[in-house]
Amino acid sequence: MNEIKILWADDEIDMLKPHIIFLESKNYKVTTCRSGMEAIEKIEKENFDIVFLDENMPGLTGLETLFEIKEKHADIPIVMITKSEEEFLMEDAIGSKIADYLIKPVNPNQILLSLKKNLDHSRLITEKTTSNYQQEFRKIAMDMSAINSYEGWAELYQRLLYWELQLETIEDSGMFEILESQKLEANNQFCKFIDKNYPEWFEKGADAPIMSHTLFKTKIVPELSKEQPTLLVVVDNMRYDQWKSFEPTINNYYKKTEESAFYSILPTATQYARNAIFSGLMPSEMEKLFPQYWLNDTEEGGKNLYEAEFLESQLKRLGLDIKYEYHKITSLKAGKRLVENFRSQKNNDLTVVVYNFVDMLSHSKTEMEVIKELASNDKSYRSLTQSWFKNSPLLEIIQQAQQLGFKLILTTDHGTINVKTPSKVIGDKNTSLNLRYKTGKSLTYENKDVLAAKDPKTIHLPTINMSSSFIFAKGDMFFAYPNNYNYYVNYFRNTYQHGGVSMEEMIIPFVCLSPR
Repeated sequence: MNEIKILWADDEIDMLKPHIIFLESKNYKVTTCRSGMEAIEKIEKENFDIVFLDENMPGLTGLETLFEIKEKHADIPIVMITKSEEEFLMEDAIGSKIADYLIKPVNPNQILLSLKKNLDHSRLITEKTTSNYQQEFRKIAMDMSAINSYEGWAELYQRLLYWELQLETIEDSGMFEILESQKLEANNQFCKFIDKNYPEWFEKGADAPIMSHTLFKTKIVPELSKEQPTLLVVVDNMRYDQWKSFEPTINNYYKKTEESAFYSILPTATQYARNAIFSGLMPSEMEKLFPQYWLNDTEEGGKNLYEAEFLESQLKRLGLDIKYEYHKITSLKAGKRLVENFRSQKNNDLTVVVYNFVDMLSHSKTEMEVIKELASNDKSYRSLTQSWFKNSPLLEIIQQAQQLGFKLILTTDHGTINVKTPSKVIGDKNTSLNLRYKTGKSLTYENKDVLAAKDPKTIHLPTINMSSSFIFAKGDMFFAYPNNYNYYVNYFRNTYQHGGVSMEEMIIPFVCLSPR
């Protein structure tokens, strides 16, 4: 370890000699001074790793010295040491981004802990996180082989996400690669579980998870009341890990009262899953009951143009007499317009906002080289969506909702997955174009790569003609036609797609929050 250089400024520095001897015995180099001005002069001439600063010194006070140092050397961690427990001093010091705040008399171990926390933080976290994950790796591997319920898979996926978010902050890429391989194996096992159990979830009296078509009735309706307005935000294409990246920002305005996972229906695509949320129906029922609104994959026209009408019909069917408005945001301009007029929503019982940015981002990743660079993996994809959220009209809408006392419900229609492995498929000219699912007749495919629904009625999907079937890509597969195969594969590999079977696409968040 390189020598750590400490500057300690205190007008009673002689009384701290035992502390300095203790630190030097631990191989720290300590330079001392007796005033704020002297501390500033020393910092101008020499580089230090950390500064201990007495708050109450003659001449420049500790706070004044802190401001002077931070103005020119913002990156140096400064630990304020004071006899005073005055709250305003603590607030001023913390507001000035001090690294730590210690109250006299301090003992040597307090000083040592502060040093480790500020200077050895990264190494210690890396070592501890790596050690903890190594233990958890074995437990996850054992649990994975025994899971046989939708609750078990939702719990395991959230455990894997927890470790993914922990490991992405440390300096050991090897552990991250191990986690990636474990996620890959988990998805393999999850696909087998879905293949075996998914059709049974639609049988009468089945033990089924909350899914897209049952979400509104089961989870959202119980949260509605005449006493408090509710803002329901559906962020299109939002994975569970993206919610986790948004959560710290939302926590500034809202406190979480419930978080649970539910399952997107298949295909995990907007026209199916989101329409199911707002209609409370499966696609085959939508096609039958609302032929004027439903379009199949092979038909021309927008597939998500009637969500507001589907919502209205579901509210009537449920006998809910509430005042509500529905807003779909597909551009920055539309988002800003809702921000400007949001106060008008306070008299509604329910305000629904569908926000489409994340879906647009995933499609841009396919089409734009700059987005491919910025979102080359899950970590950078999370970072990009987090950056967008922090600067988006959606956050402004949530801030206004908090000020107006709205309850907040945040959810999505489906997730997305980074596709890496091509799988050849052959179909006729009427086969649907999605990379993660296909519907049509006379489909030829690799059996091991897909979940096949030869009779779509068994999973409540429309049958376009008598011999139509659906196939869904498993794990990180994506479908590629043999014609121009290499170009197709190179263009779409490492892009974010949805429509298939994976934990990332199917296991998605439902979150209720109350205003702070």
